[in-house]
Amino acid sequence: MQLTFLGTGSAMPTGRRFQSGYLLTDGDDRLLVDCGSGVLHALQRTDAGYEGIDAVLLSHHHLDHVSDLDVLMKARWLAGATDLTIAGPPGTEEFVTDLLEVHEYMQDRLDLTLRDVDGSFSIAGFDVDATETRHSMQCFAYRLGPEDGAQSVVLSGDSEAFEGLIEFADGAGVLVHDCSFPDDVDVSNHPTPSRLGEVLAAADADIGRVYLSHLYPHTEGRHEEMLESIGERYDGDVRVARDGLTVTVEAPADAERE
Repeated sequence: MQLTFLGTGSAMPTGRRFQSGYLLTDGDDRLLVDCGSGVLHALQRTDAGYEGIDAVLLSHHHLDHVSDLDVLMKARWLAGATDLTIAGPPGTEEFVTDLLEVHEYMQDRLDLTLRDVDGSFSIAGFDVDATETRHSMQCFAYRLGPEDGAQSVVLSGDSEAFEGLIEFADGAGVLVHDCSFPDDVDVSNHPTPSRLGEVLAAADADIGRVYLSHLYPHTEGRHEEMLESIGERYDGDVRVARDGLTVTVEAPADAERE
């Protein structure tokens, strides 16, 4: 399985990072997780392209995770790629239906399958487990891939750091975790490096590699400082994600390329 970071930014632009979006590929199966601003362009830079994905899975409905969803749907309609599944936490079916009602001319342009998901399910050829995070609206973290194998990927969505979420990633090859702000920012609903490091150490989970994502402009120029803060508390492999990075998820998770 390959994970491509399409967007590692947040609701406030940095000029370097698109908003949240991740592409999972396994053979011919292609799944887009989250679809924030800029993700459509990033997706078109991949081999899959915006026409090649099988489904979109949303972690939650905040704008920086869904703002390219309607433009993705229009682009696929214009390209003739009208079949698409869109899934996410309870309320996703209603959310997408309401979104299309805003753009009346998009009515009945696509053959959509809309799904509200929870627990364990399959989508676009991927086996997925979901667990709820600690955020300002209902948000799911997702584990994709073999339940007991290091070839699985866990995407935290937006969340404070807590042991249950790290334990959810136990045995995974890759954990992509929200780390929105440096330590000197007083924040809720997202973790700082020191808090994330503390929780990673306390959970004592076996994780191949941790990537920091959902980075606000406050983190610019401070990535090494953030990694050092985590490293003072947790001795695992932690890196800062970047747009365009592709990781081949295997045991160990050590293959990276642009």
